[in-house]
Amino acid sequence: MTQLVQLLTADGVRPGTSELELAVADVDDRQLLALYEDMVAVRRIDTEATALQRQGELGLWPPLLGQEASQIGSARALAADDFVFGSYRENAVAYCRGVAGVDLLRVWRGTSQSGWDPFEHRMATPQIIIGAQTLHATGYALGLQNDGLDAVAVTYFGDGATSQGDVSEAMVFAATFRAPVVFFCQNNHWAISEPVALQSKDQLVHRAAGFGMPGVQVDGNDVLAVMAVTRQALERARRGDGPTFIEAITYRMGPHTTADDPTKYRDESELAEWRERDPISRLAAYLRSTGTLTDEAQAAVEATADRVAAELRAGLVAIADPDPMSLFAHVYSEPHRGLEEQRDRYSRYLAMFDAAAVRS
Repeated sequence: MTQLVQLLTADGVRPGTSELELAVADVDDRQLLALYEDMVAVRRIDTEATALQRQGELGLWPPLLGQEASQIGSARALAADDFVFGSYRENAVAYCRGVAGVDLLRVWRGTSQSGWDPFEHRMATPQIIIGAQTLHATGYALGLQNDGLDAVAVTYFGDGATSQGDVSEAMVFAATFRAPVVFFCQNNHWAISEPVALQSKDQLVHRAAGFGMPGVQVDGNDVLAVMAVTRQALERARRGDGPTFIEAITYRMGPHTTADDPTKYRDESELAEWRERDPISRLAAYLRSTGTLTDEAQAAVEATADRVAAELRAGLVAIADPDPMSLFAHVYSEPHRGLEEQRDRYSRYLAMFDAAAVRS
């Protein structure tokens, strides 16, 4: 049984006995308060986006409720030139990489094929195909290695993605060539309606050894522990020692997406148990015990979350609908006969509605 790395207990106590404390020795209470603000702001983005979807402003939204510590702790460990390859749920990572809240929503509103410039934020736009981003990360890491650069590629995926061949192929290549890449698995216990016990009869972290890389299992609701193990994995990659597999044990407290109803497959008692391990409440308890999270500090955190949510909503409703024919722009670098035929058919399809409007 792999030992779970934990620096903050579920009730917010920091024993200070783990060797991993050395990896975060520079993180003082002021910086922990900043991590707390990150998590509160991201949760507010998440709840606001969910509400916007329910109000018909978004077609879909993939909540990350409960996974804030896994994403914030790891993302804040990254260097500016590291590059992230995520799935559709890494909105907190994107927040840490400087992506504007409204840019998280553009794809889900259906007004854009991409939300932000990947090279500006050093983060690829969301990958919808399960697990494909691990191959992209490994390929990018091999490029970094070939160019002699000090940066690292980090790829995020869920427990369900570990059953995809892409993930296995990516890990084979990364381990074989000692590529500077970190595989960050957020084990949130459910791949849509399928529990993790059906994905693997053993702990997911044990798969790492089979690919020839170290595996670390961390309490994914402990932001400090997540930061510590991510820092170690990044440093290992920078030294040229190859990839690391991190399994962050966390929980998806909301639905898989807003099209999902988890009450159909998940017991309320399980959800209640994980609410007691809430990552935000855990850090808040610790910061209150040290006198850092005062009423004034809490009010400032909530003001930041309010501002972020207001900017998110205002930015979303201000998005203009694109020209329908812009769908065909930038698909190929050169004109393509098949694409032109599709463009012509779509143009004639749209004209039908104009003609119907005139008749009415």
